[in-house]
Amino acid sequence: MKIMHVSAECYPIAKVGGLADVVGALPKYQNEIGANSSVIMPFYNNKFTQAHEFTSIYQANLKLGNEELRFNVLKVDDSSLEFDIYFVHVGDLLYTDYVYSNNDTNRFLAFQIAALDWILTLKEKPDYIHCHDHHTGLIPFMTQESYKYESLNKIPVITTIHNAQYQGWMGYDNLYKIPRFNIEKVGLIMWDGMINPLAAAIKCAWRVTTVSPSYMEELKFSANGLESLLSHESAKAIGILNGIDSDVWNPDTDKYIIKNYKKASVESGKKANKKWLCAQFNLDETKPLFAFIGRLVGEKGAELLPYAIDYAVRSKDISVIVLGSGSKETERQLFDLIPRHSGNYNAFIGYDEKLSHIIYAGADFLLMPSRVEPCGLNQMYSLRYGTVPIVRRIGGLKDTVIDIGDNGFGICHNDVSVQDMVVAISRGKDFYNHQKEFKVNRKHIMSIDHSWKVSAKAYIDLYKSIN
Repeated sequence: MKIMHVSAECYPIAKVGGLADVVGALPKYQNEIGANSSVIMPFYNNKFTQAHEFTSIYQANLKLGNEELRFNVLKVDDSSLEFDIYFVHVGDLLYTDYVYSNNDTNRFLAFQIAALDWILTLKEKPDYIHCHDHHTGLIPFMTQESYKYESLNKIPVITTIHNAQYQGWMGYDNLYKIPRFNIEKVGLIMWDGMINPLAAAIKCAWRVTTVSPSYMEELKFSANGLESLLSHESAKAIGILNGIDSDVWNPDTDKYIIKNYKKASVESGKKANKKWLCAQFNLDETKPLFAFIGRLVGEKGAELLPYAIDYAVRSKDISVIVLGSGSKETERQLFDLIPRHSGNYNAFIGYDEKLSHIIYAGADFLLMPSRVEPCGLNQMYSLRYGTVPIVRRIGGLKDTVIDIGDNGFGICHNDVSVQDMVVAISRGKDFYNHQKEFKVNRKHIMSIDHSWKVSAKAYIDLYKSIN
């Protein structure tokens, strides 16, 4: 079974969010169970591409409307990844030091056309094309309707929605850039008067998946305008929970953390990592340590963090650390709290991969007050490292975290509000003070299996069900 994943991101090459983690792990685990899974993505000007050598395996010109662009397909010479990965290089259009910009219409149209032009030339074509998010959303339409790709129309195309809030909208004036098709089929790419790549993917893909079962159900009621479409196409839609790469996220072998540990040595391991964190950020290691790791944006409920933290740390009996970037106003508010709560709170504005691993290893609790969380990976990372997740009941968070009050292992709240966050933090503090139960819970959550093994098999089963 030959699978070609098409994506704008792939860890460790280019990462903006959870999409990269999924595409960087799913092919690896599919290959472990006998598939031949690979990835094609844009060739960016970043640390990975600057540090590796590449071989050009295909060169041609592509048509983007009236413009003709030269493109190469490259393959990395010394990849340590456990799957083949190919790169589409289209000069300055894709070879940038950023993944996304304010106007990505031409960039990702060119990427999709180049990817399909190359696939057309392969002697051994993929059995399945697996597209990820709106950046690849026109591929299901083009393989089905564009005259140029008629020979590909019997290859099943699967689309996975990682975040339906972003849909790749573009004006009707871009229609001529899409390889020629019967204009009577234009409705397949239109939604609310615009070309909508995500809507086109939902209409044209052979199967549509979301990254958790709960998110699939939620999209029927809240999908940024696509609710009725997803309800209409529900017969071909399924939610498959993401996994995590248990080789990368493994406290026993993690090269980033201060001291490695297993379930049997979790107390000493977490203590060492917490001690380092607290020393670096002027926090009291004897108090329960709460952490937030992520983008400081509305989807994550991040604008409430400064107010919730300001209230929660007044008692001086907890510590809080924040790692993230995003809204400049939220960044400023979080930074301004540091001198006010010296010794109980600190923040690193930005992102640091090493630091994120140490926080998962050293914190006692992880805060995820998300408004939208299609799957969420951070809560799975925290469980793997023996850190109790505090989450809002939404999307994949609802699928993966059960409240301690319901014979579970985490702390859940229903609303995105300062009050709910403060109450949840208070519950966490009380749980921490019952050290016997807390330590038993720590070992239990480290045993929960959220690896890609189960999810990779679910995708393989999905592919097989199409034929």
